[in-house]
Amino acid sequence: MHVNRFLALPLGLLLAATASASGAAPTPSPSTPSATASPSAPAPSPPAPPVPVPAIARSWPVGTRPAVLRGWEPPATPYARGHRGVDLAAPAGAPVRAVAAGRVLFAGRVAGRGVVSLELAGTGTPPLRTTYEPVAPSVTEGDEITPAQPVGTLSPTASHCPTACLHWGLRRGETYLNPLSLLPAWLSARAPSRLLPVLGVPLP
Repeated sequence: MHVNRFLALPLGLLLAATASASGAAPTPSPSTPSATASPSAPAPSPPAPPVPVPAIARSWPVGTRPAVLRGWEPPATPYARGHRGVDLAAPAGAPVRAVAAGRVLFAGRVAGRGVVSLELAGTGTPPLRTTYEPVAPSVTEGDEITPAQPVGTLSPTASHCPTACLHWGLRRGETYLNPLSLLPAWLSARAPSRLLPVLGVPLP
């Protein structure tokens, strides 16, 4: 008689009694938040805006207002094709000048071509670096340079230009920039200023 009553117990009560006897903890509901959940990670800070290029040039690297044979064409990715500088028309042997004050970082040959690289003073962190090639250097590494000081002469090395040209580059860290942005408006104007006669005023 006792056995029959035991077998008649609902299956749910048997399972509950077994769990209670074994000391097993009930499974938490999926909707219940865990007490040990980690707090949400802070949102990443936005990247710092790029430092602008100051218009500090006091002269063109060659000539007065040389023709730009090929302009700046920034590559889409660091290793993509592009033109990381500008090409300025000038005859071989023309003096190459520093556009602003700075210090010579390198003066020598790279891949068979003469290169002069200058670190421009007072241009932020990291500082701007400008490069001229192909050049026969007249300065050495570590020299302090003043604006418009000659740093070498343009070499007649064959290049992709239709005529002799100077490749002028600009970088801040690993980022290539447009070197023409160093030129203030009065220097980058395409025609020199002219004094016009004043009507009605006799000449001295």
